[in-house]
Amino acid sequence: MSGLLGGAPRVITAGAALLEEALRAQAVETVPVAWRPPLPGTAGALDRVLADPRRAEANALAVRRLTTAHPQLVAVRRASEVLPERTFLHAGPPITWERASGPMRGALIGAMLLEGHADTPEQAEERIGTLTLEPCHHHRTVGPMAGLVTPSMWLFEVVDAEHGGTAYCSLNEGLGKVLRYGAYGPEVLERLRWMDAVLGPALAAALARTGPIDLRALIAQALQMGDELHNRNRAATSLLLRELAPAIVEAAPEHAAEVLRFVNGNDHFFLNAGMAAGKVCTDAARDIPGSSLVVAMARNGTDFGVQVSGLGGRWFTGPAGVPDGLYLGAYGPADANPDIGDSTITETSGLGGFAMAAAPAIVRFVGGEVADAINATRSMYEITLAEHPAYQIPGLGFRGTPVGIDVTLVARTGILPVVNTGIAGRVAGTGQVGAGLVEPPVEAFTAALSALAENAVIP
Repeated sequence: MSGLLGGAPRVITAGAALLEEALRAQAVETVPVAWRPPLPGTAGALDRVLADPRRAEANALAVRRLTTAHPQLVAVRRASEVLPERTFLHAGPPITWERASGPMRGALIGAMLLEGHADTPEQAEERIGTLTLEPCHHHRTVGPMAGLVTPSMWLFEVVDAEHGGTAYCSLNEGLGKVLRYGAYGPEVLERLRWMDAVLGPALAAALARTGPIDLRALIAQALQMGDELHNRNRAATSLLLRELAPAIVEAAPEHAAEVLRFVNGNDHFFLNAGMAAGKVCTDAARDIPGSSLVVAMARNGTDFGVQVSGLGGRWFTGPAGVPDGLYLGAYGPADANPDIGDSTITETSGLGGFAMAAAPAIVRFVGGEVADAINATRSMYEITLAEHPAYQIPGLGFRGTPVGIDVTLVARTGILPVVNTGIAGRVAGTGQVGAGLVEPPVEAFTAALSALAENAVIP
């Protein structure tokens, strides 16, 4: 095309990098336009959803509720207080024992042993059918990796001071051979019993003294100290420990040293409180008719599922992928289980993989270069509806983290959410084998788009 004011001719290039390079080599001025074709087979559903007159206002309301939510840590309580009897919660969409992966089976076996429902792993497998298995998300709860929540476990209780919701998450066991990665050896059960007898009561007593802890402010500060709040929580854990330490000493002097030593030695301790914060924020955006905002992403080691604000509690799933990353010791990709855990609630709420630009050191844990972390965050602005007003990234000029995944933007761009994650061993009892990045299945988002199209209001 000719210049609008009669200057040298210019060519608009859209998604054609080779053509652009060839034209530039001929000294032709180009105007590159960022454009991608929509995901194959989605054009009709996109047209219906984009034509829904409710959509713009519904999404604006959903984003406003998500970004104005104000999570506060108010208590630590035993799961038996909030969990139905003879019910185990697990991460991800619904799953049965028959379809469960190795780490999910290992965690279920460990939970059976922990709660006294079996004396041996073999008994546990035989008796698991006597209990009810339900997703954490169905009970205002989230759990990392296998996500097992059983009656004797203690939970962070987080409330939304703005909209009034409540969410829960288990306490973090640390890294290595732990229940959430599917390990169930004697050392795993011993640690969990100590958490029940000592850690949970000490934290509960401490929070009774401190009063609510502002997690929104703490997360905002941790982002500016180099965390992304999924696989790097060092700053956030330190900030939480600073809030709790004096009260722990006062409330549980006989156990204070061992409790503080445990938290101090576990850089991921804050993760679970942050997950509950993410859950209560995204729950605030649920059940808004016409909204295409994603309110949950979760994996059970077999399936990756999403839930959308305008579609209630329905799950839309695809096969969970195997993360690509760094492995511990002699472990390699052949040892890895497909992606697992509710911790993608961090990405859903604008943190984790969406905030990697705030945490350049994360690449030492999940692989890649610092530029990859920055590019990952920048790409997420293309599939989200807003920038978080409180969660800001210093390296991007204090730009808010991308937040509010829109199913229609995923379909229109073909860009999938960036997720960083731990990697569980595929064999029950193995534990953690590495950490890396994983790509969600496109099927989950296209299925959600089709359901939105079926429910669209067409003028």
